[in-house]
Amino acid sequence: MNLLLNILWIFLGGGIILFFEYLISGLALCITIIGIPFGLQCFKLAVFAIAPFGSNYVETENASGCLYILFNILWLILGGIGIVLTHLLLALIFAITIIGIPFAVQHVKMAGLAITPFGKRVI
Repeated sequence: MNLLLNILWIFLGGGIILFFEYLISGLALCITIIGIPFGLQCFKLAVFAIAPFGSNYVETENASGCLYILFNILWLILGGIGIVLTHLLLALIFAITIIGIPFAVQHVKMAGLAITPFGKRVI
């Protein structure tokens, strides 16, 4: 069932568009040395965006460290809020129809990862 939903997600839920958006953003951020940690988080979001059904994220054992907190604050200021609002808007659009509710749930799950990606791991 997850395979079927992931295939539908790629073509109907915006998965391929989100994947390339995160991939291009990650490559652009990795151009500078300072942006490499943020680019790596974009790559993590890209992998999660291509096949979110059957995937989840968990906090790592040292997720409450001061470096993770600082990077999450910088992430929010520099663009994380826009990503989260995009996922929540797409979730709202998909939630209008009954058929789109599974896609809306995945967008909400992705928004949870996109708001504070440092200190979390996709499983």
